[in-house]
Amino acid sequence: MTETKDRAVPAAPPSRALWAMLLALIAGFALSNSYRTVAAIMATPLADEMGLSPQALGVFAGSFHFMFGAMQIFMGIAIDLWGVRRTILVAAPLAIGGAWLSAAASGYGTLLLGQALIGVGCAPAFLACTVFISRHFPVQQFAAVSGMAMAIGTLGMLFTGTPLAWLVQSTSWRVGYGVLGALSVAAWIWVWRSVHEPAIAADGPTGLARERESLGKAARGFAALFTLSHTWGVVALGFITYAAFISLRGLWMGPLLVNRFGFSLVESGNVLLILSMIGMFGPMVFGRIDPGPAHRRRWLLIGTLTMAALFAAIAVSHNVWVNIAMALVIGFLIGFVVLQYADVRAAYPAALTGRAMAVFTMAMFLGIAAMQWFTGMVASLAQAHGMEAFGPVMGSIAALLVLAALAFRLLPQPPTPT
Repeated sequence: MTETKDRAVPAAPPSRALWAMLLALIAGFALSNSYRTVAAIMATPLADEMGLSPQALGVFAGSFHFMFGAMQIFMGIAIDLWGVRRTILVAAPLAIGGAWLSAAASGYGTLLLGQALIGVGCAPAFLACTVFISRHFPVQQFAAVSGMAMAIGTLGMLFTGTPLAWLVQSTSWRVGYGVLGALSVAAWIWVWRSVHEPAIAADGPTGLARERESLGKAARGFAALFTLSHTWGVVALGFITYAAFISLRGLWMGPLLVNRFGFSLVESGNVLLILSMIGMFGPMVFGRIDPGPAHRRRWLLIGTLTMAALFAAIAVSHNVWVNIAMALVIGFLIGFVVLQYADVRAAYPAALTGRAMAVFTMAMFLGIAAMQWFTGMVASLAQAHGMEAFGPVMGSIAALLVLAALAFRLLPQPPTPT
């Protein structure tokens, strides 16, 4: 369903116009990447100012992702019923308000509320990009264009490396949230001025015309996905893989460098900056070398188990260069997530593609929330028993990746592509 305002736009705008609209949407996705990784820099100053335990930091980092993930189905319905543009314009102001509420927070409860609002406001960010690509770009370009979008969106993580570390060390963590809020205002204005989703012809990229649905029918369409047995393997892998990377990049890598190896906040930010830059290339590479549906699932299994081995290496090694090298390899390897999106697209009929992506994205971000809460609990238990926290945290992530790979392999598979 396109928006009323969008009907005035030609059904087949020039390719340049499509790319311009996609770039505006990616700007919002980039900011959501900034918000989801701020804890890596802010964890130490927050712990010092508010006396937060590792478990409390895990809840703080996870609250964004919990709300982000929990809202995916609702945002998917909103995009189906009211369009990409209108959904972004209504939701994004909540992220702006949440950033400024976090900047002014006088206690832990207010900080969590701010994080929750940011999570809701950012919830449609990447889903809007993937649905826009699915609707308006050729099927054979989906993995490559999605990989490009993920890579550009990773620029948001660059801000939460050295720039944010310098800003927080020079001023305070509150200023960091204020700057992110201001950037979010600029992104909202960009979408408002630039994005007017074109109409979809019946012979468009999906080959299907879109029909207006009632809210109830749209909700039943999402519920129907869970009656398909292969959905559970898709969800199991999606719940863990990206969560492993974001728990490393967005929560634990900064404290690990500061507390295990004595790095300053800016020095740890430099490492996170390099990690984020490397992370830009993974989605583009994997999007370009997508092996296709016949071999894609095998690649996903190999990638997941390789990540588990890398996390295990960080867990057992106390060599700074080994830890950094393993983290950088993980940062590149996580680009195979773009193959998970391609796997989702191939596993469902075209009419269910948008909803399947929403369910998968929901699983990804609820997984991040759960893993950050769980690893925070692991860290607190380890400290309570006189142990260094980072070995058990990284080891637990490695074990979860192995379990996810087993579930993906052993649970029912989607129909064999013809």
